[in-house]
Amino acid sequence: MPTPTPLLKWDQTGERLYETGNKKGVLYPFNTTSKAYDSGVAWNGLTAVTESPSGAEATDLWADDIKYLTLRSAEQFGGTIEAYMYPDEFGYCDGSAEISTGVVIGQQKRSTFGLSYVTTLGNDTEMNDYGYKIHLVYGCTVSPSQRSYSTINDSPEAITFSWEFTTIPVAVSGHKDTSIVTIDSTKVAAAKLAVLEQALYGVEGGDTYTEFTGETFVAHTVYYTRTGTEGAYVYTVTTDTTPQQGTTYYTNGKTLPYLPLPAEVVTLLS
Repeated sequence: MPTPTPLLKWDQTGERLYETGNKKGVLYPFNTTSKAYDSGVAWNGLTAVTESPSGAEATDLWADDIKYLTLRSAEQFGGTIEAYMYPDEFGYCDGSAEISTGVVIGQQKRSTFGLSYVTTLGNDTEMNDYGYKIHLVYGCTVSPSQRSYSTINDSPEAITFSWEFTTIPVAVSGHKDTSIVTIDSTKVAAAKLAVLEQALYGVEGGDTYTEFTGETFVAHTVYYTRTGTEGAYVYTVTTDTTPQQGTTYYTNGKTLPYLPLPAEVVTLLS
């Protein structure tokens, strides 16, 4: 009798996957006045984000001389951020405050922030070009961290900053609250993913300005007022939060980067 051929196959060509790297870090400070995340800023020098979930600890219940069931505690999400440097805006998240230009004090209130970063997906045929994952983290706060400043010597090293962070999860309709959302580029259509990335990273405006005719401003869109004469117009970003009567506004397609909540992520990808 012939040996049956297994249905499952292992290590097929193109299916030997791995994940590596960390790039495109973005910081989204939380604004306590508007109760929303401010526009994102690029985090240059981000070297690593270590995700360290905790909780979900088992508690066994016994009855009738057998293990009756197992209860698990609530799961929490946190980790460690490592970087050679950080954006100025992160200073407020790290308990610093600028009391004068270039003068910073520590031991202040630590602000909440959101974070996004990208890891690379690879396989045995396309290597690092196979795809990537976008990680979105909400409700982060960091603890004070140690910094070691050493003299410059014949084996130079850049200081590596490190912060432990914890999170407060946000609501997800139909599911438990979460602090982490991950998007896989190999499973999401490129056109839909592009819409999400435009939200996360913003869009640089063009040279063509169009008159705004709406009644309310669209969130995260940049609006301008215009001065000067035809052929020499000067466009200035407005500080108005709502259209003012008698003022004409213009747009050039520029949008600010922001951190969408899980429900909006689903909408952007739908």
